[in-house]
Amino acid sequence: MKTGNIGLWITGAFIAWFGWIMLDMSAPDSASAAGSSIADVRSSSVPVLVEFYADWCGPCKVVGPVVEELAREVKGRAKVIRINVDKEPELAAENRISGIPTFIAYKGGKEVGRQSGAIPKAMMKDMLGL
Repeated sequence: MKTGNIGLWITGAFIAWFGWIMLDMSAPDSASAAGSSIADVRSSSVPVLVEFYADWCGPCKVVGPVVEELAREVKGRAKVIRINVDKEPELAAENRISGIPTFIAYKGGKEVGRQSGAIPKAMMKDMLGL
């Protein structure tokens, strides 16, 4: 690599980084979509499991794929909603979330269970009554 090309490499890296940020910001956010559907929890005819999480949270990163897998498995029998506490702080405060991840199970619109920490999928299913 020639030293005269360093400026081009830096410029290219900056453009790639900026493009990545813009694409990431324009992507639909599942947490925002979930936040708008939290009102459906009270009227849902199926059990609902809500996970409150944050992108920077280590245990949340570990359990996130498990929660998404569970959502696919129980589709039609239950709902699974993920809410990012950094993007939905009002919902987190309204639900008295003090640690993350926190899971809250609802049946018939009423809270029936709450667990904090990264829990196994079997416990998530138990909270849903499945």
